[in-house]
Amino acid sequence: MKATVIKYLFFILCFIFWLFLALFASQLIVDSVTSGHNYSNAVFSLTYLKNSGAAFSLLENAREFLIIISIVATTLLCLYVHNNKSIHLISTSFIALLCAGIMANCHERIIYGYVRDYIHLNFMSFPVFNLADVFITIGVVALIIILFIYKGR
Repeated sequence: MKATVIKYLFFILCFIFWLFLALFASQLIVDSVTSGHNYSNAVFSLTYLKNSGAAFSLLENAREFLIIISIVATTLLCLYVHNNKSIHLISTSFIALLCAGIMANCHERIIYGYVRDYIHLNFMSFPVFNLADVFITIGVVALIIILFIYKGR
């Protein structure tokens, strides 16, 4: 197989794995919390909230706009992976993680009309978030770090 085919196959498999993990975790945790099984410790607690906006509830009730932005961003990232012959597998994996987080939240916006958030940090004042948000944050931070590492070479 050509290296580009292997790279893109790797991207698709990572994307599917992370997407299903985010959606499965969301469903499992929301079902658990809404049925009365709560979890809390010094670090975090599970608190179910419906978020009709984006990060920090920005763009509240802009569901259609957020869906379009999510689809466009994911499409552009997929095209970048597909068209970039020199992209490293580590970058590919982080782009797949980022796309999975974006599409998991997009899926919830389409299906439910909002994003289901459930992770509350108990040691600091921070908005409730979900696993897809973690994927987006890790993906963005990792890609910024990678950009600086390779830019310096």
